[in-house]
Amino acid sequence: MASEQRMYTISEETKDQLKKFRLGSSRAKEIQAIIYSIDKSSLEITPEATDPLKSLQALSDDLPENSPRFVLLSMPLTLSDGRSTVPYVMVSFMPPTCSNEQRMVYAGAKEMFRNEAGVARVLDVEDEEGVEGLEERLREG
Repeated sequence: MASEQRMYTISEETKDQLKKFRLGSSRAKEIQAIIYSIDKSSLEITPEATDPLKSLQALSDDLPENSPRFVLLSMPLTLSDGRSTVPYVMVSFMPPTCSNEQRMVYAGAKEMFRNEAGVARVLDVEDEEGVEGLEERLREG
């Protein structure tokens, strides 16, 4: 873990945004998702946009076909027993068409970013169908 923290960086501004998103998303009434990428040269993890996406379709549309990404996702759900919940998860998007170099970079940063984002659960997704199936996976627990 210590070597991961030296290798990958997250700016103070991004850390503040992570905290704000985590705290604000717990009270959200709609889906919120922010996509993060890793700069190849500096290995800095940054958000691709500051405004959260509001649907799984928008998330699916914004994810690249050939590059991995991390996504922080908050999705209000009503469970089968009627209880409401707002799971806060990290999605590790790793399409099968991405390069081995990209796979290694994102795999190396995964745990560090998960810890920094304060996420307990990580869902691995490879394609658009996986993104569209996130709601079902979250309902299952």
